[in-house]
Amino acid sequence: MISADSNARKHSQNHEGKIKVLCVSDVEISQIYSEKAVERFPDVDLLISCGDLPMGYLDFAATMLNVPLYFVFGNHHHTPAAKKQSMSSDGISGHNLHENCIHHEKKLLIAGIEGSVKYNRGPRQYTQLQMWFKVFSLIPKLLLNRLIHGRYLDIFVSHAPPWQIHDQPDLPHQGIKAFRWLDKVFSPKYHLHGHIHVYRSTTVRETVYYKTTVLNCYGFKEILLDLPKSHQAKKEKQK
Repeated sequence: MISADSNARKHSQNHEGKIKVLCVSDVEISQIYSEKAVERFPDVDLLISCGDLPMGYLDFAATMLNVPLYFVFGNHHHTPAAKKQSMSSDGISGHNLHENCIHHEKKLLIAGIEGSVKYNRGPRQYTQLQMWFKVFSLIPKLLLNRLIHGRYLDIFVSHAPPWQIHDQPDLPHQGIKAFRWLDKVFSPKYHLHGHIHVYRSTTVRETVYYKTTVLNCYGFKEILLDLPKSHQAKKEKQK
């Protein structure tokens, strides 16, 4: 079994000045739900879920990879157990990003919003107007990020996609207008989402919108980010 210390050394050696993120959503992947996950994903630093995955699956993956977990819930987390887990971190090694902004290990600024557009009486569904209010609730935190860290946000995580980017015309899979506005105004490096299932290799999963790369994380995707310059400068001073 690989220790936490050896994992940390391996990560820092493999991509100095960068951070590798494993993004998952909507469907369980056998390569991840395996004791050999660390062999397939040996240098991952962070696990992010865009929703509609069992918490047991996410907790297993985070434990096997020995990395922090951040998540939002999708629109199919409706069981009593899932609802309880969304309200409490007991027994779960992850952080719920919904309407929250977290400074991960003083490296990355990550925020998120759960759910999809409202199409029936199911859980974690919101009207476009409700989604606007949820995005507005993040603005004070994003402005504070800009003041303290010199940038608003590095990664925005949602279950639903932004309006007219990777979404579909049927109501349940329409994108969120407020997310598109957030990407344009606050320019996160990545907007990670799920909700839109991918069945064809020709499906567009990555789109650059202004300064933001919008990525459909159905199944899984790996991304490698440059650490913010402020963090790299701090590391150089410490040497």
